[in-house]
Amino acid sequence: MQDLEPFLVGGEWRTSPAVLDVTDPYNGGSVGSVCLAGREDCNDALVAAEAGFMQMRDLPAYRRSECLMAMADYLEEHADEAAELIISEAGKPRQAAVGEVIRSADTLRISAEEARRIGGEILPLDWTEGGGGRTGYLYRVPLGIILGITPFNFPLNLACHKLGPALAAGNACILKPASKTPFSALLLGEAALAAGVPPEAVSVLPCLPETAEAMVSDSRVAMVSFTGSPEVGWHLQAAARTPRVGLELGGNAAVIVHEDADLAYAAARIVRGAFSYSGQACISVQRVLVHLAVYDEMRLLICERAASLVTGDPAAPETDVGPMISESAAIAAEKKIQEAVEAGAVCCTGGKREGAVLQPTVLENTEPAMAVNACELFAPGLTLTPYETWAEAVAMAADTPYGSAGRYLYKRPHPHP
Repeated sequence: MQDLEPFLVGGEWRTSPAVLDVTDPYNGGSVGSVCLAGREDCNDALVAAEAGFMQMRDLPAYRRSECLMAMADYLEEHADEAAELIISEAGKPRQAAVGEVIRSADTLRISAEEARRIGGEILPLDWTEGGGGRTGYLYRVPLGIILGITPFNFPLNLACHKLGPALAAGNACILKPASKTPFSALLLGEAALAAGVPPEAVSVLPCLPETAEAMVSDSRVAMVSFTGSPEVGWHLQAAARTPRVGLELGGNAAVIVHEDADLAYAAARIVRGAFSYSGQACISVQRVLVHLAVYDEMRLLICERAASLVTGDPAAPETDVGPMISESAAIAAEKKIQEAVEAGAVCCTGGKREGAVLQPTVLENTEPAMAVNACELFAPGLTLTPYETWAEAVAMAADTPYGSAGRYLYKRPHPHP
Protein backbone atom coordinates (compact mmCIF):
# COMPACT_ATOMS: atom_id res chain seq x y z
CA MET A 1 0.00 0.00 0.00
CA GLN A 2 1.28 3.46 -0.85
CA ASP A 3 1.87 6.05 1.86
CA LEU A 4 -0.78 8.24 0.23
CA GLU A 5 -3.46 6.29 -1.63
CA PRO A 6 -4.95 8.00 -4.72
CA PHE A 7 -8.59 7.78 -5.77
CA LEU A 8 -9.94 6.76 -9.16
CA VAL A 9 -11.66 9.17 -11.57
CA GLY A 10 -12.75 7.55 -14.82
CA GLY A 11 -9.62 5.41 -15.08
CA GLU A 12 -7.26 8.13 -13.81
CA TRP A 13 -5.60 7.83 -10.40
CA ARG A 14 -5.54 11.21 -8.68
CA THR A 15 -4.22 12.72 -5.50
CA SER A 16 -5.41 15.76 -3.60
CA PRO A 17 -4.30 17.94 -0.68
CA ALA A 18 -7.28 16.73 1.36
CA VAL A 19 -6.28 13.53 3.13
CA LEU A 20 -8.14 11.04 5.33
CA ASP A 21 -6.18 8.94 7.83
CA VAL A 22 -7.63 5.43 8.25
CA THR A 23 -7.00 3.70 11.58
CA ASP A 24 -7.09 0.09 12.70
CA PRO A 25 -10.17 -0.25 14.95
CA TYR A 26 -8.45 -2.85 17.15
CA ASN A 27 -5.14 -1.22 18.00
CA GLY A 28 -5.62 2.34 16.78
CA GLY A 29 -2.62 2.08 14.47
CA SER A 30 -2.47 3.63 11.03
CA VAL A 31 -3.78 1.59 8.12
CA GLY A 32 -2.84 4.31 5.66
CA SER A 33 -3.92 7.66 4.30
CA VAL A 34 -6.21 8.16 1.34
CA CYS A 35 -6.70 11.29 -0.73
CA LEU A 36 -10.22 12.70 -0.73
CA ALA A 37 -12.02 13.63 -3.91
CA GLY A 38 -13.35 17.19 -4.08
CA ARG A 39 -16.31 18.68 -5.93
CA GLU A 40 -14.27 19.18 -9.11
CA ASP A 41 -13.07 15.58 -9.03
CA CYS A 42 -16.63 14.35 -8.61
CA ASN A 43 -17.79 16.47 -11.54
CA ASP A 44 -14.97 15.02 -13.64
CA ALA A 45 -16.08 11.54 -12.60
CA LEU A 46 -19.63 12.30 -13.74
CA VAL A 47 -18.39 13.65 -17.08
CA ALA A 48 -16.25 10.54 -17.55
CA ALA A 49 -19.17 8.32 -16.54
CA GLU A 50 -21.37 9.85 -19.24
CA ALA A 51 -18.81 8.73 -21.83
CA GLY A 52 -18.28 5.45 -20.02
CA PHE A 53 -21.98 4.72 -20.11
CA MET A 54 -22.02 5.10 -23.88
CA GLN A 55 -19.24 2.53 -24.11
CA MET A 56 -20.83 0.11 -21.64
CA ARG A 57 -24.22 0.43 -23.32
CA ASP A 58 -22.70 -0.64 -26.64
CA LEU A 59 -20.49 -3.36 -25.15
CA PRO A 60 -21.84 -6.81 -26.07
CA ALA A 61 -23.16 -8.91 -23.21
CA TYR A 62 -20.42 -11.49 -23.61
CA ARG A 63 -17.74 -8.80 -23.18
CA ARG A 64 -19.39 -7.38 -20.08
CA SER A 65 -19.54 -10.92 -18.73
CA GLU A 66 -15.88 -11.54 -19.56
CA CYS A 67 -14.82 -8.34 -17.80
CA LEU A 68 -16.70 -9.28 -14.64
CA MET A 69 -15.23 -12.79 -14.70
CA ALA A 70 -11.78 -11.26 -15.03
CA MET A 71 -12.50 -8.99 -12.05
CA ALA A 72 -13.39 -12.05 -10.00
CA ASP A 73 -10.14 -13.71 -11.08
CA TYR A 74 -8.22 -10.58 -10.06
CA LEU A 75 -9.74 -10.64 -6.57
CA GLU A 76 -8.84 -14.29 -6.17
CA GLU A 77 -5.27 -13.60 -7.32
CA HIS A 78 -5.07 -10.81 -4.73
CA ALA A 79 -7.09 -12.62 -2.07
CA ASP A 80 -4.45 -12.37 0.65
CA GLU A 81 -4.01 -8.63 0.10
CA ALA A 82 -7.77 -8.09 0.08
CA ALA A 83 -8.28 -10.06 3.28
CA GLU A 84 -5.51 -8.15 5.06
CA LEU A 85 -7.11 -4.86 4.02
CA ILE A 86 -10.47 -5.94 5.44
CA ILE A 87 -8.86 -7.12 8.68
CA SER A 88 -6.92 -3.89 9.19
CA GLU A 89 -9.44 -1.25 8.08
CA ALA A 90 -12.69 -2.96 9.18
CA GLY A 91 -11.42 -5.00 12.15
CA LYS A 92 -13.06 -8.10 10.73
CA PRO A 93 -11.75 -11.42 12.14
CA ARG A 94 -9.51 -13.29 9.73
CA GLN A 95 -11.90 -16.13 8.92
CA ALA A 96 -14.70 -13.69 8.14
CA ALA A 97 -12.40 -11.48 6.07
CA VAL A 98 -11.24 -14.43 3.98
CA GLY A 99 -14.88 -15.45 3.56
CA GLU A 100 -15.80 -11.96 2.37
CA VAL A 101 -13.16 -12.06 -0.34
CA ILE A 102 -14.45 -15.42 -1.56
CA ARG A 103 -18.01 -14.13 -1.50
CA SER A 104 -16.97 -10.98 -3.39
CA ALA A 105 -15.55 -13.05 -6.23
CA ASP A 106 -18.78 -15.05 -6.24
CA THR A 107 -20.81 -11.83 -6.44
CA LEU A 108 -18.87 -10.75 -9.51
CA ARG A 109 -19.25 -14.15 -11.15
CA ILE A 110 -23.00 -14.13 -10.54
CA SER A 111 -23.12 -10.65 -12.08
CA ALA A 112 -21.15 -11.96 -15.05
CA GLU A 113 -23.69 -14.74 -15.56
CA GLU A 114 -26.59 -12.32 -15.32
CA ALA A 115 -25.01 -10.05 -17.94
CA ARG A 116 -25.87 -12.78 -20.47
CA ARG A 117 -29.46 -13.14 -19.23
CA ILE A 118 -30.84 -9.64 -19.74
CA GLY A 119 -33.76 -10.43 -21.96
CA GLY A 120 -37.16 -8.98 -22.76
CA GLU A 121 -40.68 -10.14 -23.50
CA ILE A 122 -43.00 -10.54 -26.49
CA LEU A 123 -46.56 -9.48 -25.65
CA PRO A 124 -49.55 -10.35 -27.88
CA LEU A 125 -51.81 -7.29 -28.04
CA ASP A 126 -54.77 -8.87 -29.81
CA TRP A 127 -56.86 -9.25 -26.65
CA THR A 128 -59.02 -6.37 -27.89
CA GLU A 129 -60.40 -5.73 -31.37
CA GLY A 130 -58.17 -2.72 -31.85
CA GLY A 131 -55.08 -4.78 -31.06
CA GLY A 132 -55.61 -7.36 -33.76
CA GLY A 133 -52.45 -8.15 -35.65
CA ARG A 134 -50.29 -6.19 -33.21
CA THR A 135 -47.49 -7.39 -30.96
CA GLY A 136 -45.64 -5.60 -28.18
CA TYR A 137 -41.92 -5.99 -27.57
CA LEU A 138 -40.39 -5.25 -24.17
CA TYR A 139 -36.70 -4.47 -24.07
CA ARG A 140 -34.54 -3.92 -21.00
CA VAL A 141 -32.03 -1.11 -21.40
CA PRO A 142 -29.32 0.27 -19.09
CA LEU A 143 -30.12 3.37 -17.04
CA GLY A 144 -26.94 5.42 -17.23
CA ILE A 145 -24.78 6.43 -14.28
CA ILE A 146 -25.21 4.43 -11.07
CA LEU A 147 -23.95 5.99 -7.82
CA GLY A 148 -23.18 3.32 -5.24
CA ILE A 149 -22.64 4.36 -1.61
CA THR A 150 -21.31 1.54 0.57
CA PRO A 151 -20.92 0.97 4.34
CA PHE A 152 -17.95 -0.21 6.39
CA ASN A 153 -19.22 -3.64 7.43
CA PHE A 154 -18.71 -5.44 4.08
CA PRO A 155 -16.34 -3.00 2.40
CA LEU A 156 -15.45 -5.26 -0.53
CA ASN A 157 -18.51 -7.44 -1.08
CA LEU A 158 -21.06 -4.63 -0.88
CA ALA A 159 -18.96 -2.62 -3.32
CA CYS A 160 -19.18 -5.67 -5.61
CA HIS A 161 -22.95 -5.69 -5.03
CA LYS A 162 -23.09 -2.16 -6.48
CA LEU A 163 -20.48 -2.35 -9.21
CA GLY A 164 -21.12 -5.89 -10.47
CA PRO A 165 -24.82 -5.57 -11.41
CA ALA A 166 -24.32 -2.01 -12.69
CA LEU A 167 -21.66 -3.10 -15.17
CA ALA A 168 -23.53 -6.31 -16.03
CA ALA A 169 -26.53 -4.26 -17.16
CA GLY A 170 -24.40 -1.91 -19.26
CA ASN A 171 -24.14 1.09 -16.94
CA ALA A 172 -21.30 3.24 -15.66
CA CYS A 173 -20.73 3.21 -11.90
CA ILE A 174 -19.31 5.64 -9.36
CA LEU A 175 -18.49 4.13 -5.96
CA LYS A 176 -18.37 6.19 -2.78
CA PRO A 177 -16.91 3.90 -0.07
CA ALA A 178 -17.30 4.35 3.67
CA SER A 179 -14.73 6.74 5.13
CA LYS A 180 -13.54 4.11 7.61
CA THR A 181 -12.94 1.47 4.93
CA PRO A 182 -11.94 3.03 1.59
CA PHE A 183 -9.04 0.75 0.65
CA SER A 184 -11.12 -2.32 -0.22
CA ALA A 185 -13.17 -0.37 -2.77
CA LEU A 186 -10.02 1.13 -4.28
CA LEU A 187 -8.70 -2.41 -4.77
CA LEU A 188 -11.92 -3.19 -6.62
CA GLY A 189 -11.25 -0.20 -8.86
CA GLU A 190 -7.85 -1.72 -9.65
CA ALA A 191 -9.58 -4.99 -10.49
CA ALA A 192 -11.98 -3.26 -12.90
CA LEU A 193 -9.18 -1.57 -14.83
CA ALA A 194 -7.06 -4.73 -14.94
CA ALA A 195 -10.08 -6.67 -16.22
CA GLY A 196 -10.58 -4.41 -19.24
CA VAL A 197 -13.66 -2.49 -18.11
CA PRO A 198 -13.83 0.78 -20.10
CA PRO A 199 -11.88 3.14 -17.81
CA GLU A 200 -14.40 5.98 -17.99
CA ALA A 201 -17.11 3.66 -16.67
CA VAL A 202 -15.63 3.23 -13.18
CA SER A 203 -14.72 5.76 -10.51
CA VAL A 204 -13.99 5.18 -6.81
CA LEU A 205 -14.29 8.39 -4.81
CA PRO A 206 -13.57 8.56 -1.08
CA CYS A 207 -15.00 11.94 -0.17
CA LEU A 208 -16.73 14.00 2.49
CA PRO A 209 -20.47 13.39 3.08
CA GLU A 210 -21.45 16.77 1.66
CA THR A 211 -19.48 16.01 -1.50
CA ALA A 212 -21.27 12.69 -1.89
CA GLU A 213 -24.62 14.38 -1.32
CA ALA A 214 -23.85 16.81 -4.14
CA MET A 215 -23.51 13.81 -6.46
CA VAL A 216 -26.74 12.31 -5.14
CA SER A 217 -28.58 15.49 -6.10
CA ASP A 218 -26.94 15.73 -9.55
CA SER A 219 -29.37 15.19 -12.43
CA ARG A 220 -26.79 13.16 -14.35
CA VAL A 221 -27.09 10.31 -11.83
CA ALA A 222 -29.70 7.83 -13.06
CA MET A 223 -29.87 5.72 -9.89
CA VAL A 224 -28.56 5.88 -6.32
CA SER A 225 -27.88 2.61 -4.50
CA PHE A 226 -27.22 3.12 -0.79
CA THR A 227 -26.46 0.69 2.01
CA GLY A 228 -26.20 2.12 5.52
CA SER A 229 -28.16 3.68 8.33
CA PRO A 230 -31.89 4.53 8.00
CA GLU A 231 -31.29 8.18 8.92
CA VAL A 232 -28.77 8.75 6.15
CA GLY A 233 -30.65 6.60 3.65
CA TRP A 234 -33.95 8.46 3.93
CA HIS A 235 -32.10 11.79 3.84
CA LEU A 236 -30.37 10.84 0.59
CA GLN A 237 -33.62 9.64 -0.94
CA ALA A 238 -35.10 13.08 -0.27
CA ALA A 239 -32.03 14.78 -1.75
CA ALA A 240 -31.86 12.65 -4.90
CA ARG A 241 -32.97 14.10 -8.24
CA THR A 242 -33.69 10.64 -9.60
CA PRO A 243 -36.71 8.62 -8.42
CA ARG A 244 -34.61 5.47 -8.70
CA VAL A 245 -33.13 5.13 -5.21
CA GLY A 246 -32.35 1.71 -3.76
CA LEU A 247 -32.00 1.64 0.03
CA GLU A 248 -30.69 -1.24 2.13
CA LEU A 249 -31.03 0.00 5.70
CA GLY A 250 -31.04 -1.29 9.26
CA GLY A 251 -32.70 -4.13 11.12
CA ASN A 252 -33.18 -5.76 14.51
CA ALA A 253 -33.89 -9.27 13.30
CA ALA A 254 -35.97 -11.66 15.37
CA VAL A 255 -35.58 -15.43 15.66
CA ILE A 256 -38.45 -17.61 16.86
CA VAL A 257 -37.44 -20.91 18.49
CA HIS A 258 -40.48 -23.13 18.95
CA GLU A 259 -40.71 -26.01 21.41
CA ASP A 260 -40.13 -28.69 18.74
CA ALA A 261 -36.96 -27.12 17.31
CA ASP A 262 -33.53 -28.76 17.34
CA LEU A 263 -32.19 -26.65 20.19
CA ALA A 264 -28.49 -27.39 19.71
CA TYR A 265 -28.73 -26.47 16.04
CA ALA A 266 -30.76 -23.38 16.87
CA ALA A 267 -28.24 -22.22 19.47
CA ALA A 268 -25.34 -22.63 17.07
CA ARG A 269 -27.09 -20.68 14.32
CA ILE A 270 -28.27 -17.93 16.68
CA VAL A 271 -24.84 -17.37 18.20
CA ARG A 272 -23.25 -17.24 14.78
CA GLY A 273 -25.95 -14.90 13.47
CA ALA A 274 -25.73 -12.58 16.47
CA PHE A 275 -22.00 -12.30 17.04
CA SER A 276 -20.34 -12.68 13.63
CA TYR A 277 -18.38 -9.49 12.92
CA SER A 278 -19.46 -8.18 16.32
CA GLY A 279 -23.10 -8.06 15.24
CA GLN A 280 -22.36 -5.29 12.73
CA ALA A 281 -24.72 -6.43 9.99
CA CYS A 282 -28.24 -5.31 9.10
CA ILE A 283 -29.45 -8.94 9.31
CA SER A 284 -27.68 -9.69 12.59
CA VAL A 285 -29.75 -11.68 15.09
CA GLN A 286 -30.85 -9.33 17.88
CA ARG A 287 -34.16 -10.53 19.36
CA VAL A 288 -34.54 -14.24 20.20
CA LEU A 289 -38.05 -15.40 21.08
CA VAL A 290 -38.14 -18.82 22.73
CA HIS A 291 -41.11 -21.04 23.62
CA LEU A 292 -41.58 -21.15 27.37
CA ALA A 293 -41.30 -24.95 27.49
CA VAL A 294 -37.69 -24.87 26.23
CA TYR A 295 -36.64 -21.41 27.38
CA ASP A 296 -34.31 -22.45 30.23
CA GLU A 297 -32.52 -25.04 28.12
CA MET A 298 -32.19 -22.67 25.20
CA ARG A 299 -30.83 -19.89 27.40
CA LEU A 300 -28.17 -22.23 28.78
CA LEU A 301 -27.11 -23.41 25.31
CA ILE A 302 -26.87 -19.87 23.92
CA CYS A 303 -25.02 -18.47 26.92
CA GLU A 304 -22.52 -21.34 26.94
CA ARG A 305 -21.75 -20.83 23.26
CA ALA A 306 -21.56 -17.05 23.57
CA ALA A 307 -19.21 -17.26 26.56
CA SER A 308 -16.91 -19.67 24.69
CA LEU A 309 -16.26 -17.29 21.79
CA VAL A 310 -12.71 -15.97 21.53
CA THR A 311 -12.51 -12.18 21.49
CA GLY A 312 -9.61 -9.93 20.64
CA ASP A 313 -7.17 -9.38 17.78
CA PRO A 314 -8.97 -9.87 14.44
CA ALA A 315 -5.70 -10.89 12.78
CA ALA A 316 -5.38 -13.94 15.05
CA PRO A 317 -6.78 -17.08 13.38
CA GLU A 318 -8.56 -18.19 16.56
CA THR A 319 -10.50 -14.95 17.08
CA ASP A 320 -14.27 -15.21 16.73
CA VAL A 321 -15.26 -11.69 17.77
CA GLY A 322 -12.97 -8.75 17.10
CA PRO A 323 -13.47 -5.04 17.62
CA MET A 324 -16.38 -2.93 16.58
CA ILE A 325 -15.60 -0.38 13.91
CA SER A 326 -14.53 2.17 16.54
CA GLU A 327 -14.29 2.57 20.28
CA SER A 328 -17.03 5.21 20.15
CA ALA A 329 -19.37 2.68 18.50
CA ALA A 330 -18.55 0.15 21.22
CA ILE A 331 -19.17 2.74 23.95
CA ALA A 332 -22.57 3.62 22.44
CA ALA A 333 -23.60 -0.06 22.36
CA GLU A 334 -22.32 -0.60 25.90
CA LYS A 335 -24.43 2.35 27.06
CA LYS A 336 -27.61 0.80 25.60
CA ILE A 337 -26.83 -2.46 27.39
CA GLN A 338 -26.16 -0.68 30.68
CA GLU A 339 -29.39 1.32 30.36
CA ALA A 340 -31.33 -1.91 29.87
CA VAL A 341 -29.72 -3.49 32.96
CA GLU A 342 -30.44 -0.38 35.04
CA ALA A 343 -34.08 -0.64 33.93
CA GLY A 344 -34.40 -4.27 35.09
CA ALA A 345 -32.82 -6.42 32.38
CA VAL A 346 -30.49 -9.24 33.39
CA CYS A 347 -27.10 -9.69 31.72
CA CYS A 348 -26.63 -13.45 31.42
CA THR A 349 -23.15 -13.23 29.91
CA GLY A 350 -20.82 -10.60 28.47
CA GLY A 351 -21.58 -6.90 28.80
CA LYS A 352 -17.98 -5.84 29.35
CA ARG A 353 -15.90 -3.72 27.00
CA GLU A 354 -12.17 -3.26 26.44
CA GLY A 355 -11.42 -0.54 23.94
CA ALA A 356 -13.42 -1.26 20.80
CA VAL A 357 -14.00 -4.90 21.76
CA LEU A 358 -17.40 -5.53 23.34
CA GLN A 359 -17.92 -9.02 24.74
CA PRO A 360 -20.73 -11.12 23.24
CA THR A 361 -23.70 -10.17 25.40
CA VAL A 362 -26.94 -12.00 26.18
CA LEU A 363 -29.74 -10.13 27.97
CA GLU A 364 -33.05 -11.37 29.35
CA ASN A 365 -35.97 -9.80 31.20
CA THR A 366 -35.97 -6.92 28.72
CA GLU A 367 -38.94 -4.85 27.61
CA PRO A 368 -39.94 -4.16 23.98
CA ALA A 369 -39.40 -0.41 24.42
CA MET A 370 -35.79 -0.78 25.56
CA ALA A 371 -33.21 0.35 23.00
CA VAL A 372 -31.71 -3.16 22.90
CA ASN A 373 -35.02 -4.34 21.42
CA ALA A 374 -36.61 -1.33 19.76
CA CYS A 375 -33.51 -0.03 17.96
CA GLU A 376 -30.83 -1.57 15.81
CA LEU A 377 -28.04 -2.43 18.26
CA PHE A 378 -25.45 -3.14 15.53
CA ALA A 379 -23.22 -4.74 18.14
CA PRO A 380 -22.53 -8.20 19.62
CA GLY A 381 -25.68 -8.41 21.73
CA LEU A 382 -28.98 -10.26 21.75
CA THR A 383 -32.06 -10.40 23.95
CA LEU A 384 -33.95 -13.53 25.06
CA THR A 385 -37.73 -13.38 25.52
CA PRO A 386 -40.08 -16.29 26.34
CA TYR A 387 -43.48 -16.76 24.68
CA GLU A 388 -46.42 -19.14 25.13
CA THR A 389 -48.15 -19.36 21.75
CA TRP A 390 -46.95 -19.30 18.16
CA ALA A 391 -49.26 -16.40 17.31
CA GLU A 392 -47.83 -14.42 20.22
CA ALA A 393 -44.28 -15.05 18.96
CA VAL A 394 -45.08 -13.92 15.43
CA ALA A 395 -46.73 -10.76 16.76
CA MET A 396 -43.68 -10.00 18.90
CA ALA A 397 -41.32 -10.57 15.98
CA ALA A 398 -43.37 -8.23 13.79
CA ASP A 399 -43.41 -5.47 16.40
CA THR A 400 -40.62 -3.49 14.79
CA PRO A 401 -40.20 -0.68 12.24
CA TYR A 402 -37.35 -2.64 10.63
CA GLY A 403 -37.67 -5.37 8.04
CA SER A 404 -34.28 -6.73 6.94
CA ALA A 405 -34.58 -10.30 8.25
CA GLY A 406 -36.44 -12.78 10.42
CA ARG A 407 -35.92 -16.45 11.17
CA TYR A 408 -38.20 -19.25 12.33
CA LEU A 409 -36.80 -22.46 13.80
CA TYR A 410 -39.21 -25.37 14.20
CA LYS A 411 -39.70 -28.90 12.88
CA ARG A 412 -43.31 -28.92 11.76
CA PRO A 413 -45.44 -26.29 10.01
CA HIS A 414 -47.94 -24.65 12.29
CA PRO A 415 -51.60 -24.10 11.44
CA HIS A 416 -51.75 -20.63 12.95
CA PRO A 417 -49.03 -18.40 11.43
